[in-house]
Amino acid sequence: MYRSVHLNFKSDELRKESSAVTEKLIPPFTHETALKKVQLAEDNWNSRDPERVSLAYTVNSEWRNRDIFLTGRDAIKEFLFGKWDREEEYRLKKELWAYTGNRISVRFEYEWHDQDGQWFRTHGNEQWEFDDDGLMRRRDASLNDYKIEVTDRRIGV
Repeated sequence: MYRSVHLNFKSDELRKESSAVTEKLIPPFTHETALKKVQLAEDNWNSRDPERVSLAYTVNSEWRNRDIFLTGRDAIKEFLFGKWDREEEYRLKKELWAYTGNRISVRFEYEWHDQDGQWFRTHGNEQWEFDDDGLMRRRDASLNDYKIEVTDRRIGV
């Protein structure tokens, strides 16, 4: 079921930003709502705001990110603050891979550089599981990094 709340703004940009914040996408997912959930996640992560991103997860959400296992929204926020402190000029692109019921699978890539200016591209896959309110209760992410030249960037350039 898909529920949407739209506020009336004069500007299309404001309307777009508002709808990303106010739409409540809940399972079971359709192709349309899964695509919207993925886009919303991409937009939130590209904000690089751990507080904003963490609101998409249940208070006791379980995460695996590479070899790191986390439980809870506070642990997620702490992880994200550290991540974006190390991964400068982070820019992400997510793509819907599959969905069913309360689960969505995505592939993604993002680019960033370290404090020495070395650029990287990270590729990965995520499996998401949502509660009845549309909050993510489980995230399992496998990802790999490799060095790139600044001239090889292709996301958000």
